[in-house]
Amino acid sequence: MSPTLTTKLQPGTPAPDFTLQDAQGRETALADYRGKNVIVYFYPKAATPGCTTEACDFRDSLASLQGKGYEVIGVSPDEPEALAGFTGDFSLTFPLLSDPDHAVALAYGAWGEKLVNGEITEGLVRSTVVLDTEGNVVLAQYQVKADGHVAALKEALGF
Repeated sequence: MSPTLTTKLQPGTPAPDFTLQDAQGRETALADYRGKNVIVYFYPKAATPGCTTEACDFRDSLASLQGKGYEVIGVSPDEPEALAGFTGDFSLTFPLLSDPDHAVALAYGAWGEKLVNGEITEGLVRSTVVLDTEGNVVLAQYQVKADGHVAALKEALGF
């Protein structure tokens, strides 16, 4: 397997635009969020332990994040049907978007080599990118830990 090279996003640069399907199969575009601060987080697979921990943490913190002016979008390679089950099973209250060909993850630097169970593999790297109201990168974090990530993110954002 030859590794896919991705470029990590840097603060101050424009985030790549995207349009992806949500859990109901509706198209959602990043442009729909212009004028709002947005947290775009990438997770490997719906309903797995780490991804569930992270999604529920965002769910439980959504009111405080929105109170500070941030919207949350989750992105994974899962198909919309899997996202619908995940959303329903865990009462997730923010959009989850399907990136089955991982083109958006590649564009955001969230796809590449990672260590899984002691082996190097290629796949989605748990990552979070925070965008300002104009769609520019404020913060980009890669290889984040699911547990405690939202608290660390809030601290990095100053609240």
